[in-house]
Amino acid sequence: MDRHLLFLVASSREAGHIGNTEALARHAAEALPAGTRQTWLRLADLALPPFVDQRHTVGQYPPPEGGLKTLADSLLDCTDLVAVSPVYWFSIPAPLKLALDHWSGLLRVPGLDFKARMAGKRFWVVSTSGHRAKAQPQFDSLALCAEFMGMRWMPPLWGPGGAPGMVQGDAALWASARDWLTAVA
Repeated sequence: MDRHLLFLVASSREAGHIGNTEALARHAAEALPAGTRQTWLRLADLALPPFVDQRHTVGQYPPPEGGLKTLADSLLDCTDLVAVSPVYWFSIPAPLKLALDHWSGLLRVPGLDFKARMAGKRFWVVSTSGHRAKAQPQFDSLALCAEFMGMRWMPPLWGPGGAPGMVQGDAALWASARDWLTAVA
């Protein structure tokens, strides 16, 4: 099967401004073989509705619509999910957390078979923060999501964050990022 990478950009940065995490992800993606299919979704642009947990009341969810349908279709269509997720307050940015909360609903859409169809896909995360240790809680949380869904957790890519352009100042990281998405077994 040909690879199709879905990049979920979780930044809350103003539209049109690329931060360190997205810059690092885009740099890594440039090294993918020509013709490798890539879809980039900025989660903040999907206008996902608030998640309402109805597991213990209604018990199921209707088929997704609008931005949630775009997200669900993209997730089911990819072979590789790449969370482009800067560290915000030692955790996952709100747009990604909301998308993950909606996975609970997608698991309960009759006939969607969300969990079975996500199983086996590769789950990557690229992040930036002031210090690598600050990204670890995010990595741990996303690794648990991958495990629950039966996805293959891939080694995360981390770089220094802060002011825009900071990540490019780490020459060794910038060079090694070129091999990150191509090193799959």
